[in-house]
Amino acid sequence: MHIPARIRPWLAAVLSLTMLALPNCTSKTEKCEINPDVAKIDVPLQIERLEKPFFQIKTPANASAFIAQNGLFARQFLQSSQYPAGVLSNTLARLATNPGLQKLGHQADSAFQDTGALAADLKPMFQHIRFYFPDFKVPPVKTFVSGLSQDLFVNDSLLVISTDFFVGPKAAYRPNVPGYILRRYTKPYVVPTVALAISSKYNQKQLTNQTMLGEMVQFGKSLYFAEKVLPCTPDSLLIGYTDKEMAGVAFNEGKIWAHFIEKNLLYNTAPFTIQKYVGERPNIPEIDKTCPGRVGAWVGWQIVRKYMSEHPNVTLKQLMAEKNSQRILTESKYRPKPRRAER
Repeated sequence: MHIPARIRPWLAAVLSLTMLALPNCTSKTEKCEINPDVAKIDVPLQIERLEKPFFQIKTPANASAFIAQNGLFARQFLQSSQYPAGVLSNTLARLATNPGLQKLGHQADSAFQDTGALAADLKPMFQHIRFYFPDFKVPPVKTFVSGLSQDLFVNDSLLVISTDFFVGPKAAYRPNVPGYILRRYTKPYVVPTVALAISSKYNQKQLTNQTMLGEMVQFGKSLYFAEKVLPCTPDSLLIGYTDKEMAGVAFNEGKIWAHFIEKNLLYNTAPFTIQKYVGERPNIPEIDKTCPGRVGAWVGWQIVRKYMSEHPNVTLKQLMAEKNSQRILTESKYRPKPRRAER
């Protein structure tokens, strides 16, 4: 499991209605009481800030000592075994003494100086994961300034959060990505990004004959996992939509679904076509110019939600192990209807 999390989708058909900005539909205040059975779960959370020892590096020799002192981090995040002797040490020394990176590192340190706040956000997520998956082992958490090379790394033995990615709009340097993705590189998205990444450990999928429906449901299961382990987190942060986009997809859900049906998209296997609806795009003009990208993932999320509401005895673990997207769709009875245009 090593996935920088990427977030979700939107669909519609002949959108004659303009996307409407309804009142904020992302609040989950009614769900924010933590289950007492979850709250009592013990999680051995360890957070280590590596920024300070990294920026204390002045020479390749210092860098070699840093690598030796942080062996797991060096092997898995820095991939030290892939470098010829001395190359990684020289590279780290050069980065640690770079004035631009030092400035960004200072900003990241200021933004994330309260390790207790990060722990307070991560702990309930890990408690929820262990509630649903008792065999889950909480990995040690490291924070680091990667020089905007990798936002997140997570597997069974290590979680690395590159704080320089999530400083926000005031950062001296920001990730080189389009604006509609860049807005998700702020502090509130750190933990949802981690949750979505961890979901890949449990999210089973059919490996052959991938269809649009299969990809939609796959994303939908990841989003459902994230909402279950982060029950107080707004949907907008899980999928990375603005409040206006959330209101638009909710209002036009029936028209979005109609687009998939009328265009015979559900069983399309063309990778390019699938990516148009579940991949990163600023919008999906095939539906409407205001339709946000990744809307296929959003629809998949609604299908999974409906399936789980129809099957209250299905556990999160069972859902994540289910590979048959057609079964999930059929048994969800998901049939949103287009709203009538107002006269």
